[in-house]
Amino acid sequence: MKYMATYDMMESIRNTNEWMGATARAMASYPVFALSMNPMLQLTAAWGEVAERSFGRMVARPDWGIRSIVGPKGQDHLVDIETVVEKPFCNLIRFAVRRRPQMARRVLLVAPMSGHYATLLRSTVASLLPDADVFVTDWHNARDIPVSAGKFDIEDYTLYLVEFMKALGPDTHVIAVCQPAPLTLAATAYLAAEDPSAQPRSLTLIGGPVDPDAAATDVTDFGRRITMGQLEQIAIQRVGFKYKGAGRLVYPGLLQLQSFMSMNAERHSKAFSEQVMRVAHDKASDHDAHNRFYDEYLAVMDMTAEFYLSTVERIFKNREIADNRFVVAGKPVDLGAITEVAVMTVEGAEDDISAPGQCVAAHALLTGLDEAKKTRHLEPGAGHYGIFAGKSWRLNIRPLVLGFIDAHGGPDKTRVKPIRLASAQ
Repeated sequence: MKYMATYDMMESIRNTNEWMGATARAMASYPVFALSMNPMLQLTAAWGEVAERSFGRMVARPDWGIRSIVGPKGQDHLVDIETVVEKPFCNLIRFAVRRRPQMARRVLLVAPMSGHYATLLRSTVASLLPDADVFVTDWHNARDIPVSAGKFDIEDYTLYLVEFMKALGPDTHVIAVCQPAPLTLAATAYLAAEDPSAQPRSLTLIGGPVDPDAAATDVTDFGRRITMGQLEQIAIQRVGFKYKGAGRLVYPGLLQLQSFMSMNAERHSKAFSEQVMRVAHDKASDHDAHNRFYDEYLAVMDMTAEFYLSTVERIFKNREIADNRFVVAGKPVDLGAITEVAVMTVEGAEDDISAPGQCVAAHALLTGLDEAKKTRHLEPGAGHYGIFAGKSWRLNIRPLVLGFIDAHGGPDKTRVKPIRLASAQ
């Protein structure tokens, strides 16, 4: 499957479905058809509208959509997105709140690179902004990165995190969500050995596979069943001619979306059928619950082949983080070197992606860290999404994380390092 033709065929199928949806919507919406009493015309137009939007979102980058926040005095503060560090595969961005002094809490939110854009954490960012200066790793879509930019695997990913932590300074509190949890832990240990003065004050790991074998899920079962040769053969393709990354080997977002959808095919099918009926009866809107969810869920991005394959092989199969055998740029990373950074783990009791036990395993690896600096939290009834963006996050986990940040570092505006934007560097 390592041919551009395969990649272009998938894109052609997607494009054709988007076109068919647009055509059905337009044709069934002709005013002359309003004279007809045939309900199939309304259903056809509704199906076309839902299909066009759905297939169009698969190649669209979502907007952050965070325009303003309410300040402590009830005034609206506009929010600007600024680039702090610009890299080929990721930008470190800052959500700069106008007319607000620099906050005591500085949070680096490490977004997952697992098929969706960093905007998946939109609600997480919005909930943290009133209480902290927020920075986010904004990973780029591999299809848009020229082959000349070189490779990008999990070691490169880890070194990116190291660079971002250095750029923000030692008064940073890092929150890693899902996939980056083990690599953020490794990046912190790398800094502890190579540049201790640049270590963050605290590290919060939310629902990440530090030890995938600690609790089995469909994800870990798949990793055990398939060989690396089989995985490379069925999952890796070359970016087609339509994009700047033409020729780059990737794990296509469309292919991953197919697997996402197949896991809960009945639920997704029902959701789209119900949305078609709502549109047909004029009960849907541009930003209703269905569109808010699926506009983000369907917007997928490609990952570099080397990142995807090295993640499966080294994190899931070989368990290099779980066994404390991870190596970055030829240097062994000893997690026991973390002695000053307070570490908190958050898990959801109903998480079926990174099951309880996988993330909390980090504490056993932190042999050099005092128990007083370790915090564990298991959220009852919470699934994977809920622990960083859902009801559980909003009502319970967010206050706990902010309390943890203040307990291990404390607000001290005099020590906060000023940030220079990429354009000023």
